[in-house]
Amino acid sequence: MMQNTQATLDQNLHLVDFSQVTPAQLKTQVITALDKSNAFLDTLDTQSVPNQAQAALNDIIEFDHIGLELDRSWGIVSHLNSVMSNDDIRHVHHELLPLLSAYGTRVGQHKPLYQRYQTLKNDSAFFDTLEPARKRATELAIQSFELSGVALPEEQQKTYADIQSELSTLSAKFSDNILDATQAFALPLSDEQLAGITDSGLAMLANAGEQYKAKLLDSKQKTQAEIDALPTPYYVATLDIPVYLAVMTHADDRNLRETLYKAYVTRASEFDEHKNGKGEPLNNSEVMEKILSLREQKAKLLGFNNYAEVSLSRKMADTVPQVESFLRNLASKATPSAQQDLKQLQAEANKHGIATNDLQPWDTAYIAEKVKQAKFSLSQEEIRPYFPLPKVIDGLFSIVNRLYGIKAVECTEHVTRWHDDVRFYQLFDTNTNGNTDDDTDNNGTLIGGFYFDLYARQGKRGGAWMSGFQSRYHYAGNTPEQGYQQLPVCFMVGNFTPPTDGKPSLLTHNEVTTLFHEFGHGLHHLLTQVSISDVAGVNGVEWDAVELPSQFMENWAWDSDGINLISAHVDTGEPLPKDKLDALLAAKNFQSGMQTLRQIEFALFDLLLHAKSPAPDYQGILATLDSVRDDVAIMQTPAYNRFANGFSHIFAGGYAAGYYSYKWAELLSADAFSKFEEDGIFNPQTGKAFRESILSVGGSLPAKTNFENFRGRSATIDALLRHSGFTDTQNNEVA
Repeated sequence: MMQNTQATLDQNLHLVDFSQVTPAQLKTQVITALDKSNAFLDTLDTQSVPNQAQAALNDIIEFDHIGLELDRSWGIVSHLNSVMSNDDIRHVHHELLPLLSAYGTRVGQHKPLYQRYQTLKNDSAFFDTLEPARKRATELAIQSFELSGVALPEEQQKTYADIQSELSTLSAKFSDNILDATQAFALPLSDEQLAGITDSGLAMLANAGEQYKAKLLDSKQKTQAEIDALPTPYYVATLDIPVYLAVMTHADDRNLRETLYKAYVTRASEFDEHKNGKGEPLNNSEVMEKILSLREQKAKLLGFNNYAEVSLSRKMADTVPQVESFLRNLASKATPSAQQDLKQLQAEANKHGIATNDLQPWDTAYIAEKVKQAKFSLSQEEIRPYFPLPKVIDGLFSIVNRLYGIKAVECTEHVTRWHDDVRFYQLFDTNTNGNTDDDTDNNGTLIGGFYFDLYARQGKRGGAWMSGFQSRYHYAGNTPEQGYQQLPVCFMVGNFTPPTDGKPSLLTHNEVTTLFHEFGHGLHHLLTQVSISDVAGVNGVEWDAVELPSQFMENWAWDSDGINLISAHVDTGEPLPKDKLDALLAAKNFQSGMQTLRQIEFALFDLLLHAKSPAPDYQGILATLDSVRDDVAIMQTPAYNRFANGFSHIFAGGYAAGYYSYKWAELLSADAFSKFEEDGIFNPQTGKAFRESILSVGGSLPAKTNFENFRGRSATIDALLRHSGFTDTQNNEVA
């Protein structure tokens, strides 16, 4: 273990002292940073636009540097609101949103700043001398100005600003309602309802029960005496994903599964009776209507027919018909496999007293687990002890060391964290000295740092994500003293089962692939060699290509050599036995047809929803989803299902008219990995090529160019169909 001193932590990491961070301080920092940035824009308003490209570039660089403080302070607020949400941080976050929205709109519509970018771009002789990253950043900035309404008349610019402000507030409300609805549900269970649930699942239910008791006491719903009278352990089902899946996958009680399923798919809908702290309903229906209406208004202001066209204007894909054709083509290839998947589930369901025509969505995870055990002798619970989180992390680090010559070293001292469960690591490039041992002084060249926050808890948004908090950046300044450098730092967040009963967190293989996925995003952010923040790491990468490195990384969690590196039984240290390894690999494409159709259902719904004009009301939203299900789904969905009301990706995230990106990028990642299949999955030269062509260049070149530089050709669908277990492998260039 590395013995850290404060001097060991490179100053270029600029780590946050989370022990000193308070919501009030963060609010002050954000407002101060906003004032500085606005003051700079004020000075540009009083100056004439430089005729010289170099002078224009100097102003651009200076503005970017001043904005660094705002990016940092707001980034901390946003992060803490996601991982440690409470009334104080939520209040500050929401109070600042309109200010940030107004500032973002001002920047996007600031003609003197826009004209400086145009001056730079229009001086072709000077522009041609710039590094590719600066050229790309300039081109993307000009596009961003145009999509922000810089060319609109003043009155329409004001309308645009109002729309942006309201959208930011509505998206935050959508997220709040989902988080509050998820955490408001708690269902104490009887002993009879526990049948079939695994030991690890029972431990989670018991832990949820203790949290529920504390909540009852804090809210004065029960006295201490009443709490003491409750049984120990006290089992409570919640909608937190690890607990929810433990019940849905293993509980024999079909009525319990249906109860939990209905609660989950009706969160934040008209069927959800919970209220927030202000006594307001958590129903997202009206929020969704307003978001879609405002997005359409914005699109029309900018001269587009609908919001889908706005979204696609900055993606690899060109048009709505192109994306729709891609999705429907993939659906047609997945449907035969999905139909076989369904027949397999129905046959197994019959053995458990469920009629073929009565298989329901709350049965599928439960029956699928039975099929795995019967067909593959495989249970996620049986293999969970072989994937203790510390071993998985060590193996993951070994894999990326072999692929890219990098080394992650945990820092245990002189680093403050927002929660005791969080861990921080420095990332070193060992190629600089070839050293891969644990010698403190020979780790190589420091290239960045990352935090792991991997366990589910109250006040934390569900799901898993990577947040590129701090980009690689260099500022020369006018003197050496003014120079400033920062290395990339990111947050990688999960919602895995916390350690219980003195044992580390034990992961299902699905959770293992999730960790690999987020680490792929992290590597994209950390391994960049670009020092212009706008196109460093994941910044500036087209949205439908940004999932390429993450989905690509998942392949090593499926490879037998990779699994040997990440598995060791929590008690014996034995790697995953061959019979279980063979079963896991044999089951890789189990239910892949149905899973693919489910992803396509979400993607088509998102695309068609945002391509509609006029924007649909709530009933129109539900009708659009029903229509898509009629086209591609092979299993009936209950009429009460309100999946859309919890579709945070498109209503509170960045995936509006872009959810197809997961499948688009999966095609790219499968094709990229096929190069490793040809050369050897740990081939260091192929790893070096992927790092240099994809990971290092970030958004400094178009994603299509980066892919073709690595693969030597355009992407084809062949590898995706093969990896998914679909048989039709006709060559078809699509990306």
